[in-house]
Amino acid sequence: MAELYLLHHLLEDAAATAPATEALVDLSGPRRSLSFQTFHDTAAHCAALLQVHGLSRAERVAIYLPKSAEEAAAIFAVSMAGGVFVCVNALLRGHQVAHILSDCGATYLITSSREWQRIRADVASVKSLRCLLLIDAKATSDESENEGTDLAVVFDVMQAGRLCPSSPANIGEDLAGLLYTSGSTGKPRGVMLSHRNLLAGSRIVTSYLNIGADERILSVLPFSFDYGLNQLLTSVQNRAAIVLFQYRFPSEIVRALRDEAITGLAGVPLVWAGLVHHTSGLRDGAPRALRYITNSGGAVPAATVRTLRQLVPNTKIFLMYGLTEAFRATYLPPRELDRRPTSIGKAIPETEIFVIDSEGRPCAPGQPGILIQRGPTVSLGYWGNPELTREVLRPHPFVRAERGGDTVCYSGDLVRADEEGFLYFIARADGQIKSQGYRVSPSEVEDVLMESTEIAQAAVIGLSAADSGERIHAVVVAVDAASFNPADLLRHCASRLPAYMTPKTVEAVDALPKSPNGKIDYKTLRADRSGQIQ
Repeated sequence: MAELYLLHHLLEDAAATAPATEALVDLSGPRRSLSFQTFHDTAAHCAALLQVHGLSRAERVAIYLPKSAEEAAAIFAVSMAGGVFVCVNALLRGHQVAHILSDCGATYLITSSREWQRIRADVASVKSLRCLLLIDAKATSDESENEGTDLAVVFDVMQAGRLCPSSPANIGEDLAGLLYTSGSTGKPRGVMLSHRNLLAGSRIVTSYLNIGADERILSVLPFSFDYGLNQLLTSVQNRAAIVLFQYRFPSEIVRALRDEAITGLAGVPLVWAGLVHHTSGLRDGAPRALRYITNSGGAVPAATVRTLRQLVPNTKIFLMYGLTEAFRATYLPPRELDRRPTSIGKAIPETEIFVIDSEGRPCAPGQPGILIQRGPTVSLGYWGNPELTREVLRPHPFVRAERGGDTVCYSGDLVRADEEGFLYFIARADGQIKSQGYRVSPSEVEDVLMESTEIAQAAVIGLSAADSGERIHAVVVAVDAASFNPADLLRHCASRLPAYMTPKTVEAVDALPKSPNGKIDYKTLRADRSGQIQ
């Protein structure tokens, strides 16, 4: 077997060794099943079209599609063609998509006619974009898709087996993809992931979850989320089947678990809260094939874990912690759940985790400190932002450089370790909100709030929520308190933001608390509302 060091090598190797094996089931519409050979040939055709239309090494190719076989094939296609994929969450609005494309200088966009019409007006301002690749066959309408633009348009880019790309010159250390994630301030920034990063993540998760070729993995997380992407790569690496699924109600997940004989499921706290709800159907009997479930994107309440264990007693539950800048960091072995139900565990394989205080010294057991990560999944930093990269990726505080591997990731998360080295999450140190598994920048939501002429000031905080980690709460000062209508403001936000970023509640106050330097005192805002749990 040839060495696998580029992302698309995983799919090439699977197609060569297990061509007829079921690789992917797409439940986004009528059920479709693709073998590894068809999956590979579809990606290869798209890759060849990218090369035919001038894609150069390391150019960014944005992918804006709902979860589907086409989105999965596009990710591998970009790697085959030598480009850098940029997965854009299909929930994002046009102006948010335009920001991502402009920020990374995307020159190619893979989407569908439907999605293109949704974002076309906003994306028209993206100067770098020069080629639009649509997954649809050419429309019968006489209207040209690129009317009024300079874009080259390519139709029906997802045919299987017609064209073959030439092999790219990339190496494993090259940039493979960008995943955009929110920080505490400003708009989302692109985390740079190398081919080595992505393959290491797949290899490591395979190791501690013991994933094999007989797995059937239900994929409900978006590929723009690091763990959703990892599920795709892990299934291909192990010749397992991945089942792509978009759901509205938890009962649909339970039905899919049974109908598709799913063995592995990954979710965020909102998924687990839905599964234990009495309407999910899980109480009617545990899915027989379900071997393991894993968590990411925030802590699962201990009560939810206890209920899950009762409902699926033969299923292993893995609690995990991670961050996009370094993928997965820790996991708690299922055998430790009874003893440490609130722990995030210890370091994943091939990875070192340690906790330091504000002076850069190792923390004693029980002492809160910043979690630091060292290992092969630590990213290359932030696209186009070397200053922020230097803040997060720093020299190892304890190891001399001549030992090698001296770059570590400062997570910004406060944790503590017990006497046996098991870690416990305390809080984000930078004010980010973790809503429905997504990191949300308060300032990005505040910018949308301030678009309203009814608002003089706005501050956004996260309040504890039993089902989704944190709920987004807006505290505002109205221009005219007597006429202010919170419902109007919420409707405005819903029109400009995806659901996971839209405030759930609005609170009008006479004035926002200020710190001595005149800035909004978010710490006081959160402390005064710490008991508000829904």
